[in-house]
Amino acid sequence: MTQSSDSSAEAPLSFIDVGATGAKRHIAVRKRAGASPGVFWLGGFNSDMKGTKAQALDEWAAEHGRACVRFDYSGHGESGGAFVDGTIGQWHEESVAVFDAFCEGPQVVVGSSMGGWMALLLARALTRRREAASRATLAGLVLIAPAPDFTEDLMWRNFSPEIRDEIMTRGVWHRPSEYGDQAYPITRNLIEEGRNHLLLGGTIDAGCPVRILQGAQDPDVPWRHAFALTHCLPSDDVVLTLVQDGDHRLSRPQDIARMLGAVSELAN
Repeated sequence: MTQSSDSSAEAPLSFIDVGATGAKRHIAVRKRAGASPGVFWLGGFNSDMKGTKAQALDEWAAEHGRACVRFDYSGHGESGGAFVDGTIGQWHEESVAVFDAFCEGPQVVVGSSMGGWMALLLARALTRRREAASRATLAGLVLIAPAPDFTEDLMWRNFSPEIRDEIMTRGVWHRPSEYGDQAYPITRNLIEEGRNHLLLGGTIDAGCPVRILQGAQDPDVPWRHAFALTHCLPSDDVVLTLVQDGDHRLSRPQDIARMLGAVSELAN
């Protein structure tokens, strides 16, 4: 793990290498020191830790003296690697590695979109190793438009035969962005490797309270997807908040307030 200086108002920038020898991925992390329960941010597919929600969490942590850890998956933001090479398994491995290396004590894990999938996979990994010593534990999950299994349920099953054929024969299809960004690659490896990490249809033992925020007008993750997730969570302490006029990003001031309210509830 290495650390570099940062003259901005951001938390210090550090790096951790994740992966097998010879194929390590250089992962960028920003940790704000503070009290626990801290906050651990898991971003979305093709997003980074400098987005509106991540910055708002960091500012909340600074204001309340809480620890806050954010990072970029490989191929995202300030981390090394190419986005086209990424898989759900790699990004999950990075999530666990950063959580283990940078978090201490109880943590409220906040996952947005794909980050919701990462948060649930992290919770499962921690539950499976409960008997092993760990510096950090889960105080709760806040899932924003959570997209578990999105590579299969929200991508592959909805792709036309032509798109599926292009992915299978050429190995990649460039999907146009609905947010004004450049088209981004959807690879055969992303789809096929993602099937190793599917969660819906079975029981997910998060081991902590769960708060879900979902926009009813979300074009990327339909609200029914969030409802399906709630049926997989056996805990009684699961609350789904449906924002009737909310979109996928849920980054408006009122949406940020809801997110911070959920984090405050679980942190306190």
